[in-house]
Amino acid sequence: MRTARLEQTGTSVRSAEVVIIGAGVIGASVAYHLAHKGCESVLVLERNREPGGGSTSRATGGFRAQFGSEINIRLSLLSREKLLRFEEDLGVHPGYLPYGYLFLASDGEQLDALRAAQDVQRAAGLKEAREVTPSEIEEINPAIRTDGLVGGIFCPTDGFIRPMEILRGYVEGAARLGVRFEYGVECADFELDRSGRISTVRTSGGDVAAGEVVNAAGAWAAPVAREAGLDLPVEPLRRQAAVTYPFDLLPEEMPMTIFAEDGFHLRVRDGRVLILWPDEPDVADHFDQSVDDAWLGTVFEMARSRVPCLRHASIDRERCWAGLYEMSPDGHALLGRAPQVENLYLANGSSGHGVMHSPAIGQLLAEIMLDGAAHTLDTHTLRPSRFAEDEPNLARRLL
Repeated sequence: MRTARLEQTGTSVRSAEVVIIGAGVIGASVAYHLAHKGCESVLVLERNREPGGGSTSRATGGFRAQFGSEINIRLSLLSREKLLRFEEDLGVHPGYLPYGYLFLASDGEQLDALRAAQDVQRAAGLKEAREVTPSEIEEINPAIRTDGLVGGIFCPTDGFIRPMEILRGYVEGAARLGVRFEYGVECADFELDRSGRISTVRTSGGDVAAGEVVNAAGAWAAPVAREAGLDLPVEPLRRQAAVTYPFDLLPEEMPMTIFAEDGFHLRVRDGRVLILWPDEPDVADHFDQSVDDAWLGTVFEMARSRVPCLRHASIDRERCWAGLYEMSPDGHALLGRAPQVENLYLANGSSGHGVMHSPAIGQLLAEIMLDGAAHTLDTHTLRPSRFAEDEPNLARRLL
C-alpha cells in the first residue's frame, strides 16, 4: 500500500493512507478492520452530520444465513461468528438474537426452491436449517394462517441484530485505534495522476491526498465511482416499512416470517410489528425515500389476511419509513479492487444484506488491501470485474 503524497506550495492539504467514502456500517467496519490490522492512517468522510445517516439507520435488523448462494451463506456464517464475540471485541452488544427465520411455501415449486437452497446451505456449513410441515409451522409461529401452505424451512440461528449498535461499535472501536472521522464532508471529485491512480480526493471540506480510496457510499456508490471515471453497476432500490402502533398480540421472539410466494415478511421490534413487502416501486427519482400511502394500504391488507390477529392492529403512519438498498445486477456484493482504477477499492452492492454482512465485508476487504488477497474466505465470486467477464453469480434470490 502506497503512502499518500501531495506537494502543493502554500496550501495545507490533509492526507491519509486510506480514505473511506461513507460512514455507514460497511465503511465503519472497513475502517476498524484496517486499523486493527495495523493501518495507521485512515480517514472516513461522511456527508451526513453523523454516522449511519444513509441506509444503516433505516435497516430492519434481520440476520440470516439462509441464502441460495454459497458465498452469501459463508459471509453470514463469518459475520455470525464475529457477532458472537462482538461485545468482547468492541464493548457494544450487537443485538444479535437468534429468534429464527421462517420461510413459507404455498406450492411445491416454492418448496423445491427452498429445498435446493438448503442443499447449498448444508454444503456451505449451515447445518441448523430444517424443513418444517404446516403443523410444525403452527408451533413455531401460531399467529400465521397456515391454510394454503405446503411447508417451509426454519433456521433457529437466524434472527435479529441492531444495525446502529453494530455501527456504534465499529465507529468507536475504529476511533480508539486512531481512525479519523469527518462528518458533513461530501466527496465532490477525484484527481487522478498520469497512471490513472487517484491522487487527491476533493471534498466540500478541502482536498485530501490519498494513498488508497474505498468506496463505501452504499446506494450512492455509483455517483461516487463516476467521479473516478468508473461505471459502477450499483443502483438504489427503495424498500418501505409499515409500522404498527404498539401491539402486544405478537411476541418479540416471533421469528422473521417470510412468504416465498411474493417476499412479504414481518417481524416484531420494540413492541411494534414491522410489515415489509419488496414491491418494485415506480418512482421517477431512484433516490426517493418517501412512503407511498397506496403501498401501505395494500401491505396492511396482506398482513391482516395472512396474520389474522393483525386485524386488531393499526398503522402508525408517522413511524413508517423507506430506505435504499444498493442493488448489484446479480444481488451480490462487489468486493475488491476496482477494475479500472488501481487504488480504488469497492465495498458496494450488497443488495439489502449490507448490515448483516458488514462484519465479514470489513474484515475481508482489509485482508485484500493489506495482504493482497482475502484469506479468511475465497472472495473470487465477488470480484468487481465479474460483470465485464460475463461471470455473474446465478443463484436464485430467496428475499
